[in-house]
Amino acid sequence: MDRSLEEASADLGASRWGTFRQVTLPQLFPAVLAGALLSFTFSFDDVVLSNFVTGPGATTLPLKIFSELRFGLTPRINVVAVFILTLTVSVILVAQLLLRRWGPGAATSAGTPG
Repeated sequence: MDRSLEEASADLGASRWGTFRQVTLPQLFPAVLAGALLSFTFSFDDVVLSNFVTGPGATTLPLKIFSELRFGLTPRINVVAVFILTLTVSVILVAQLLLRRWGPGAATSAGTPG
């Protein structure tokens, strides 16, 4: 992160909260979003880890899918797979829209003459 942008914001009279909200957060947003998407993806990958970490009586979605698959493919698994795929694609599309709006260069390109 470029520290001079935060200093410039403070020099122009922005509060600490305003600097965080308007300068720091837009720079961190792509990294935070990528981390959230990766953690979501890894949670489906680690069925064995989920099995050890969850307590008795707790069932996570990856464990439920795995237990259903042991008995063969059912229409319920197909519905869950379509739902997860739709949810994942929707999250990625929303992330793209948010990055266009608040990502790096969004504020600078709006005010430059073209």
